[in-house]
Amino acid sequence: MPIVHIVTDSCANLATPHFLQQHPVTIVPNKISIAGKTYREGVDLSAEEALRLIAHQPYAPLVSSPTEAEYVEVYNRLARTCDAIISIHASREMFPSWANAVRAARQVAGHCQVVVIDSQSICAGQGMLVKVAAKAIERESTVEDMVRAVRGATERIFGVYYVESVNYLLQNKIMSPSHTVLGMLLGIKPFLGIEDGRLQLIEKVRTRLQAIDRLVEFVVEFTDIEDVIIVQHRPYLSEQTRLVQDRLAIDFPGQHFPYTLYNPSLAALVGAEATGIVILESEADEPDDDF
Repeated sequence: MPIVHIVTDSCANLATPHFLQQHPVTIVPNKISIAGKTYREGVDLSAEEALRLIAHQPYAPLVSSPTEAEYVEVYNRLARTCDAIISIHASREMFPSWANAVRAARQVAGHCQVVVIDSQSICAGQGMLVKVAAKAIERESTVEDMVRAVRGATERIFGVYYVESVNYLLQNKIMSPSHTVLGMLLGIKPFLGIEDGRLQLIEKVRTRLQAIDRLVEFVVEFTDIEDVIIVQHRPYLSEQTRLVQDRLAIDFPGQHFPYTLYNPSLAALVGAEATGIVILESEADEPDDDF
């Protein structure tokens, strides 16, 4: 069995406690600038502290992905003890982490196989892909099969987000100025999805109850769920999350719907008041050749 290590950036939300202690994963932190101060995400500043600071800032924080040089240093260090590296990154449409990692991988070619993967997601979706990679390392016998499992999972990750404030969406050009002004005048709240690796406006709702209805409807569309998590802006169970869990318990008896605090990188895009659900759909069964 080859020795394989996983690398990711801190856009990935790994909600499972002690995951890093149980699996060969290295997180290279983003840098996030809030109110003139720069922090290493998840190192100098926790998600809870960051969201508290972001909630009081009118301007979206600046997120800087790990540089090419930082990835080169990490890859070279890991290459001393492993045969291959699977490097999983935030969507290239949102951050330059993937592009920086691709350039870094070229510099260590010949010393260690480095496969760089665009998660086409962020936060919990990216974290789910890291977990898929960890399982693949344990189950598969070749690097090629491990990579195939991870790439296949990128097409099965879906997420939607209800956002309370349009301010950061306007600054990040996720919503147009005209849509933003109209939404503010009418009190309409945006509902976002990730399509082609981008956060995009997919519809609007007027109330939190309508948002909860839409979150539940999104989950009900799936018949077989491999992994699911609710992302929220509070470290404790929010009222919105509790209502979503209660509603989903009716449609999915026995299915657990855990929640997690989303990370500062996502907050820099959508603000400090959002609720979402991310799903990894189960892999379709292979067709039976006998039929």
